[in-house]
Amino acid sequence: MIFTSLFVAALASFAMAMPLNLNVASRDVYTPPVTDPTTGTVWTVNDTVTVTWDTSDPPELITNRFGSSIRLRKGDISLPVVLADQFDILLGEIEVTVPWVVAGDDYAIVLFGDSGNFSPTFSIIGGPEF
Repeated sequence: MIFTSLFVAALASFAMAMPLNLNVASRDVYTPPVTDPTTGTVWTVNDTVTVTWDTSDPPELITNRFGSSIRLRKGDISLPVVLADQFDILLGEIEVTVPWVVAGDDYAIVLFGDSGNFSPTFSIIGGPEF
């Protein structure tokens, strides 16, 4: 019994020490630049607007192609506002509804695919003034 236990432990140690060749293809992080909104853009609360980004040079294998998300920031704060979620990063554009937020000129969107890309700051009007 002791011999069997030692044999199984040695076999398990040997198996764990062997390198695994899973032949997993390497994937690239893809960070397409946001092309709209830009500085000077003004969004109005409840309007439908189009967010665009440049997809002219994607890598062959993208890590998170269909798990993209667009979030809203105000100043240095990421807001708990999801403008779009679970779309193909290679679309290059998506329509979103401007949320009811405080009016301001320090908003940015964050395009998450593999990594976060920030737009330039822009304005949102039509919400409450604070």
